[in-house]
Amino acid sequence: MFNAERLKIARQRRKLSGKKLADLAGITPVTVSKIENGHQPESYVVERLSNALRYPREFFFLVSPDVLDADTVSFRSLKKMGAAERDASLAAGSLGIALYDWIDARFNLPRPDLIDLSKERTRPESAARLLRQHWSLGERPIGNVLKLLESKGVRILSLSENTSNVDAYSFWRNDRPYIFLNQEKTAERSVFDSAHELAHLVLHHHAGAKSDRDAESQADQFASAFLMPEADVLNAAAHISTANQIVAKKSRWKVSAMALAYRLHKLDVLSDWNHRSICIELGKMGYRSGEPLGIDRETSTVLAKVLTVLWGKRLTKRDIARDLAVPLEEIETLIFGLTDPAPIPARGGSLSLANK
Repeated sequence: MFNAERLKIARQRRKLSGKKLADLAGITPVTVSKIENGHQPESYVVERLSNALRYPREFFFLVSPDVLDADTVSFRSLKKMGAAERDASLAAGSLGIALYDWIDARFNLPRPDLIDLSKERTRPESAARLLRQHWSLGERPIGNVLKLLESKGVRILSLSENTSNVDAYSFWRNDRPYIFLNQEKTAERSVFDSAHELAHLVLHHHAGAKSDRDAESQADQFASAFLMPEADVLNAAAHISTANQIVAKKSRWKVSAMALAYRLHKLDVLSDWNHRSICIELGKMGYRSGEPLGIDRETSTVLAKVLTVLWGKRLTKRDIARDLAVPLEEIETLIFGLTDPAPIPARGGSLSLANK
């Protein structure tokens, strides 16, 4: 039976309105509307829709996918985001869930090890300290944030939406936490986004960011404290008073120059006047819109290991795409553009082939 929800997902991934899809497929907008409302299309119509959307025909006849509700997803830039951008990102989330269901059926992945502070009204800085304590991180900088989160059971996938309006988002599904990161951002911004979304998972849990008008501010405060713990910042950067010093030191915590300046201001290392002056100078140096001296981008360790193990079994990304009946480009978009075989050796750790 043709699945209307899958037609919506494919249309949303292509950022097409019903009318535009109808034009591309050579059918009427009324026909598209009827199909999305459950009317079973004729075979030639299915073929036209498949060709117009560049999705395999089989995709539209699989079981209903997980459909994400925008009210339970922690979009960061909802006010800037158009409906098409929002829907495309949510549709990517549905495909990401399907991808991880495929992986979960074949691999033993780390179990989620987060804390739920959604009912505690815990201050963001205190929440960051509590999670650091829970994970025995102490006050040291985190070497690889994505690797840490994945080791704690967070499913991390990438977005390549070709827009600056989509930063990142997160949600819980079947007690498994997910984070999606837009690769259009700088590497430093992506690290901060991952910590920001971690805050939503810990502080707001299943409620989504809309549950509290201050949720975004809380997540930023959490991310700043989680990435740049107070004791370490004061020990390593209490002497900083210039923009050049910030640029030289920011790589210690893998954050942007502006994020470090803000953290130093909040910790009273920088006065109001000094903070403003440094931000102006950083802006002139190009650090307001980017990171001229940037770090290497983090990527998924789990997905890299999965690809390596699959390569040893003569399986590739194309096999995953075929099993899920999605275009190969959708898989590549979700897995940080990792190649076959992945460069990370699949040995050690808690990732192994399941005996199924």
